[in-house]
Amino acid sequence: MSPTALPAAGPEHGHVTFLGAGPGDPGLLTLRAVEALSNADVLVAEHEVLDVIRTHARQGVSVVHTDADSSAVSPPGTGTPQLTVVDGTSTPAAVPAAARDAAHLVMEAARGGRRVVRAVSGDPGLDTCAAEEMLACAAAGVPFEVVPGVAAAVGVPAYAGVPLRGAEGADVRFVDARTASDRCWTEVGASDGTVVVSTTLDSVAAAAGELVSAGRKPDTPLTVTIAGTTTRQRTWTATLGTIAQTLKQAKVLPSPDGGRPVIAVVGERSAADRRDQLSWFESKPLFGWKVLVPRTKEQAASLSDQLRSYGAVPHEVPTIAVEPPRTPQQMERAVKGLVTGRYEWIAFTSVNAVKAVREKFEEYGLDARAFAGIKVAAVGEQTAKALIAFGVKPDLVPSGEQSAAGLLEDWPPYDPVFDPIDRVFLPRADIATETLVAGLIELGWEVDDVTAYRTVRASPPPAETREAIKGGGFDAVLFTSSSTVRNLVGIAGKPHNVTVIACIGPATAKTAEEHGLRVDVMAPEPSVHKLAEALADFGMKRRAAALEAGDPVTRPSERRPGARRRRTTT
Repeated sequence: MSPTALPAAGPEHGHVTFLGAGPGDPGLLTLRAVEALSNADVLVAEHEVLDVIRTHARQGVSVVHTDADSSAVSPPGTGTPQLTVVDGTSTPAAVPAAARDAAHLVMEAARGGRRVVRAVSGDPGLDTCAAEEMLACAAAGVPFEVVPGVAAAVGVPAYAGVPLRGAEGADVRFVDARTASDRCWTEVGASDGTVVVSTTLDSVAAAAGELVSAGRKPDTPLTVTIAGTTTRQRTWTATLGTIAQTLKQAKVLPSPDGGRPVIAVVGERSAADRRDQLSWFESKPLFGWKVLVPRTKEQAASLSDQLRSYGAVPHEVPTIAVEPPRTPQQMERAVKGLVTGRYEWIAFTSVNAVKAVREKFEEYGLDARAFAGIKVAAVGEQTAKALIAFGVKPDLVPSGEQSAAGLLEDWPPYDPVFDPIDRVFLPRADIATETLVAGLIELGWEVDDVTAYRTVRASPPPAETREAIKGGGFDAVLFTSSSTVRNLVGIAGKPHNVTVIACIGPATAKTAEEHGLRVDVMAPEPSVHKLAEALADFGMKRRAAALEAGDPVTRPSERRPGARRRRTTT
């Protein structure tokens, strides 16, 4: 057994992992946490925590909510208890009873040898409920382990650009304002170290007042961060004496649920001049931007990851659906010819082409070994990755531009001395351009241009998404082809005039303008990743201009009534 292998679950009691999910950013999960989640049979957590951990769980895992207003959820037939448990973190007096109920739920889920992950926000060691549940498991003989997580009191200031300790090594104290006693406030008020206060947005001013009453000067700097480590993060800088007025001017309204959790950092280390230099997260070029990506999840995966690295929130909306060709005989003949040695090369111009050939192989009981002796070309990195996942390493990937033109730049001309066969198998979409076919013929190759799949307009997205597109709910949209423009407008309507329009090239931009859209961003070369870079550059310049003018940094969708820009039409 490897050093990190999970302990064996008992046949009767199962096994429970108490896991810290961190303060909100899924990227802060530890490697150990990801491993535990991939082995879990049941997940037990609040709704918001489930959103953080769910993507790392295996398919078919049972899910049990512990929210007060949620009912337990599990796939049919799993036997997971259909229970609802109130999590007591928002009401400290109810913690012991709530913890007992949650502990019962966890142990019920673990019965029958199941592996249970009990996930909590932040770190389990700082969660009162988790501690009570661990004791209950120990008393009942249920084996458990603890996977620490990043505590909000530490992770959120780091994302807000607020170092808790400087070179002087000042004292740092942590206070939960919801349970702090008068003695606690007196002690931290008398000290001159940094104080990290966990509280709610509605109670920040009250916590500041407690510190002033306990001896802290009203002009002591503090920062207040809401939704820390997520793309909804927002930080205000003020002093203990001015924080109430600062929040009022920022129009931060009281919330009906009693207040959203915040982390406040009090002390000289949180001064505004330092945060201006250290605020690395909220100053990302597309921070908080909702970016519409009209591509399928498979196509958009790497693009969405790139957008997230710029601070954006990508929203994938397929505009094209892939269907088999109307007449499959041509594809069947080509695959049989591939096996019998008809081709010297096979060229894949999309992930969908790889999928179509793979499905046909599986239909015939073939696998990657059928490519033996055949040279394989891929139009770009994503297509190459799909081939590698199939077990095929491509012989040719463009060294420059990832397109049909880039592939032709590197494609060798036919040489009857070195190439025993002069034919290329080209499986592709029914609406693909003729660039690659014409270029290969020019190089002396015979081409079997085969329709491997058809592209049709996808079904309309949900009504909420359509309303956001037309109503200005998105900050930007990335168009990667003329068809994505036509199909998005066809299935969801025209993007609002405040939405930044980014196009992959001149042809796509022309189509966008023909549909009455103003093109704001153009990729320097026809690459989806260059397009994302160009949008990030646009966002960075927009942010810099706002700061230079002394204006607040806002997203395009945060428009003022009557301040909408006019869109030129043709």
